[in-house]
Amino acid sequence: MRTLVLLALAGLGAQLVDGSLGMAYGVTSTTLLLAMGTNPASASATVHLAEIGTTLMSGAAHWRFGNVDWKVVAKIGLPGAVGAFLGATVLSKLSTAVAEPVMSLILLGLGLYVMSRFTFRGMPKGNLGKPLRKRFLSPLGVVAGFLDATGGGGWGPVGTPALLASGRMEPRKVIGSIDTSEFLVAVAASLGFLFSLGSQGLNWGWVAAFLLGGLIAAPIAAWLVRLVPPRVLGSAVGGVIIVTNVRTLLKSDWVGASSSLSTPVYVLLYALWVAALTYSIRAYRRERVLEADAERQPVSA
Repeated sequence: MRTLVLLALAGLGAQLVDGSLGMAYGVTSTTLLLAMGTNPASASATVHLAEIGTTLMSGAAHWRFGNVDWKVVAKIGLPGAVGAFLGATVLSKLSTAVAEPVMSLILLGLGLYVMSRFTFRGMPKGNLGKPLRKRFLSPLGVVAGFLDATGGGGWGPVGTPALLASGRMEPRKVIGSIDTSEFLVAVAASLGFLFSLGSQGLNWGWVAAFLLGGLIAAPIAAWLVRLVPPRVLGSAVGGVIIVTNVRTLLKSDWVGASSSLSTPVYVLLYALWVAALTYSIRAYRRERVLEADAERQPVSA
């Protein structure tokens, strides 16, 4: 019973972050299951089965609050489902020992770009409102879906920074659209795991616990994302991407960093992240003051 309560709380926390930042449910939940000794395929299958319910609830909540672009959902979600099904069926044979650091390097670059752009320049508006092309969204969906299934998480970490970096969507709509399209990815990945593994190694009580926690958090996260200013949200998302992928690289065979090296790196990263968020919040407040002053100025005849 204690394990189920812990998993439910983990699901609640993971979905609260995922629904607010567009990533981290799969990574957080899978990491916990692996720490408990679950094999990678079963861990990913458990998380994706729970995500069928959490992403459905999250998508409905984001739609209710106006955070979803349905054209983007269709263009990225359907290819994502194809990639997720393929990823689930080959997970037992695929080694991600080399692929994971490569992906982390790419994501780290995107994270640095997103955080610096939103921190110092605010919400990019030059391309805002321009359509995202299918030739960009379809390959992105396939890659993100494949990595999501094989790594137990990756749809948000790949999709969210890529869409944010385009500057064509508001951060809240990026997050809402990624979370909503993840329902298709979760269904496809779950079918792939069930066809290849059956129910072997699955604990349905754990699935239910993750699902319950996620269902509670989903509408709260969709509401919160509307309240956070885009500039601050972009800095926050960039920080998550940077910290997560630096951690992956430090633990990889490429680096194999000791704790004596990793600890000061983490301290530096968190300090920079806090500084970026502080700067973003102050810049946003200055912008609000300038906008208020402009509105009070009399209109010249």
